Amino acid sequence: MKTRSVQDKVEIITLGCSKNIVDSENIVTQLRGNQINAFHESDQERGNIVVVNTCGFIDRAKEESIDTILENVSRKKSGEIDKLYVTGCLSQRYREDLEKEIPEVDAFFGTMELPALLARFDANYKHELIGERSISTLPHYAYLKISEGCNRTCSFCAIPLMRGKHVSRSIDDLVDETRQLARNGVREIMLIAQELTYYGLDIYKRRALADLLVALARMEGIEWIRLHYAYPSKFPVEVFDVMRDLPQICNYLDMPLQHAHDDVLSRMRRQITQDEMNRLIETARKKVPDIALRTTMMVGFPGESEEEFEELCSFVKDVEFERMGVFQYSHEEETHAHKFADDIPQKIKASRALQLMEIQSEISLAQNVSKIGKKCRILVDRKEGGYFIGRSEYDSPEVDNEVLIDASKYYLRPGDFAEIEITGAEEFDLYGLPVGNVQP
Repeated sequence: MKTRSVQDKVEIITLGCSKNIVDSENIVTQLRGNQINAFHESDQERGNIVVVNTCGFIDRAKEESIDTILENVSRKKSGEIDKLYVTGCLSQRYREDLEKEIPEVDAFFGTMELPALLARFDANYKHELIGERSISTLPHYAYLKISEGCNRTCSFCAIPLMRGKHVSRSIDDLVDETRQLARNGVREIMLIAQELTYYGLDIYKRRALADLLVALARMEGIEWIRLHYAYPSKFPVEVFDVMRDLPQICNYLDMPLQHAHDDVLSRMRRQITQDEMNRLIETARKKVPDIALRTTMMVGFPGESEEEFEELCSFVKDVEFERMGVFQYSHEEETHAHKFADDIPQKIKASRALQLMEIQSEISLAQNVSKIGKKCRILVDRKEGGYFIGRSEYDSPEVDNEVLIDASKYYLRPGDFAEIEITGAEEFDLYGLPVGNVQP
């Protein structure tokens, strides 16, 4: 059904994780490939047709998605926009309920229904555009989604309900996409998936993440390759050998562990014990001595006792992760954990999250202070306020530490690499000055 005119402007609003960012980038690319004026949400431009790409992961994300939909329903009622479409995880999971509760939305689409969404614009899905993306990140880095879906059965997670079973993309397709990104000026790619370490089992009948890394590292123009969202159980340890041997692979691994007490891990269906996690961490640090391990912990899982939480705190203190985030448990319908009583009061969940992050803040501050006087290579992201802001290979955008350089004294160009001497440190920020020939 044709819903557009030549004057239409299609605004894509993206909520949630980096995987949604990639999906939105593909929507924009396909629309533009059909000569439709489409763009990512910005302060400079608004569209008369809006597509909201939603997140349905946890309660807070669902609330943000609903609020954004309702905000654009108001825009539609006021005549500011003509059409409103909703896609993504929330739409996949709750489509029937949303259609009843918010009839003002013109159509809802699931996570794998891009062709159906395009049909609303009288547009065709162009296979020749696969691998070409209109990135919405800063131009020098991009996310590379290597698979879709997840075969894991973590009791707290609803992602398989929204994204389906694991499906790997071929190494050839990913190399082609990376080549196109490099041609467009991307210098850092971040591999993302619901679960990286399962990569290849469906199409190659083996874990092939290490093979993929070797193939991508050959790409001219790509200087950093970063790994996100690796599952710890049955981790393919050969990845650490590739990381150690190939300079393009950042010494960085995002590996959510979720908890440390064996009973909680069992209730979470994580298929791993604390002892096994300790051995994996020991292997990682032995093979890659300067690796930065990023993890995510969850507090307030059903039945989490004070003793179990204290063991988690002790584990974090002992391991001293370089980077860590904390989630409060969200009771999700249709998950295995939903049959448990959500018996940890919200106040205690919040208190435990704060306590765990206070431990991590102390660890991070000590690690950052130890870097004063040392040199590191950074990728300059942007100028903000009075600083140029960059990241080391141990830091991913938006979630990790940043390095700040006084813009009143030095000039650095975003997208360039620079050698920096660290001169100051805070819990999650470093300060430095350029080394070598830098324009003052």
